[in-house]
Amino acid sequence: MEKLAPEAARRRDIKRPDPAANRVVPGESWDAVLADPRAGLADQIVITEKTSQAKDVRAAIGSRYGDVLPAEGHLFDLLEPEEVVPAWKRWSPILLRPEALYGTRPAEGGNKAAKLKAIREALRTAKRVWLATDCDREGQLIGQEILEHYEYHGQVMRVLFTAQDSQTIRDAFGRAKPNIEYARLYAAAVARRQADQIYNLSLTRAATVILGQGARRVIGVGRVKTPTLAIVCKRELEIRNFAPLAYFETVATAKVADGQFQMRHAPQDRIVKRERAEAVVKAAEGFEGALAVRVEDKRQGPPKLHDLPSLQKLCGSRFGWSASKTLDVAQELYDGQGKKIVTYPRAEVRYLPQILISDVPRIIAGLRVGQSFGAFPVPEPPMIRRGASGTFYDKGLEGASHHAVIPNVNTIDKLADKSYAAVTRKASPHCS
Repeated sequence: MEKLAPEAARRRDIKRPDPAANRVVPGESWDAVLADPRAGLADQIVITEKTSQAKDVRAAIGSRYGDVLPAEGHLFDLLEPEEVVPAWKRWSPILLRPEALYGTRPAEGGNKAAKLKAIREALRTAKRVWLATDCDREGQLIGQEILEHYEYHGQVMRVLFTAQDSQTIRDAFGRAKPNIEYARLYAAAVARRQADQIYNLSLTRAATVILGQGARRVIGVGRVKTPTLAIVCKRELEIRNFAPLAYFETVATAKVADGQFQMRHAPQDRIVKRERAEAVVKAAEGFEGALAVRVEDKRQGPPKLHDLPSLQKLCGSRFGWSASKTLDVAQELYDGQGKKIVTYPRAEVRYLPQILISDVPRIIAGLRVGQSFGAFPVPEPPMIRRGASGTFYDKGLEGASHHAVIPNVNTIDKLADKSYAAVTRKASPHCS
């Protein structure tokens, strides 16, 4: 992995273009821009990750930055081992690592060929490309691998947005940065993909050849599925080997002036001997006197915001949802038509950047319109918690491409609209 990342980081130096010519000029409304078919430039294009994303981008900026062309996830697959080294066609327990990186070829299936053709033709004359794919590592790979495959040498700008409403998208284009600034993110994605190709295939072939003992089936080894299978198997063995153990608890009924209540004696080390339990009962039997009561004040901070795993865990325990259903619902609330009410759901951290502190009053006001939050007392002004134990922590976002999942500040006001809320409930009755 250490050798793959530097090799993947070899990228052309891209000069910083001046996108000012494409921005809305003072006094010019976006409605006027979107209505002007001449606003876009023929020598630039926008590449998005999927068709629904392209629709949102077109609705937000029109053709101001050129034609908006969607990909369909990864438009390229890595070459197979035997396409790199013909001798590798025969399975054997060797490391399938080529001299350089595995090359790419156009992916098949769906409408990938047509979408790739449209982008390829547009790149012939484009002097500037705006990559508007998802803001994570994989989104960087999906967009940039197209440019790398066709050896595009024009200017490339990276557009990052964590919500898909029109205002957020417009703002994102206004603060786009040269794509070269995200070379490390792309290198990390390439390294991950190349490592999966090398080690997954090498270990799969080795396991099949050595452990399969001639059986006509593949023993698959993967970075994700193999550790997951190990966890499941370990738990299954624990269940099978579980030996039930009888233990005792003692319960005393205490009578006081205002009634009676039960007290349970359940020490951390369970009582497994009957005579010990009977000794406890005998010691407490017939006792009369004052009961000692200890009252302690304890402070507990609010829980962390959600990343994707914590959101899936919560919905699983509260609604019985699978991890995939939680992701589907969150994705629909993020980029579904007529919604756009949450930020990017595939979050990997549980912090927010400090720049979003100014959005707090507006988000709280929007949430308090609903029945779920309307009765909650909220200090005025809201309490802002910074640092590792709080919510706003820039250092905690280092190395991450997006922040925790929160309501979209640019659509939070729509929650008061009953018709909008009805559409949201129809998509996700438990998350409205």
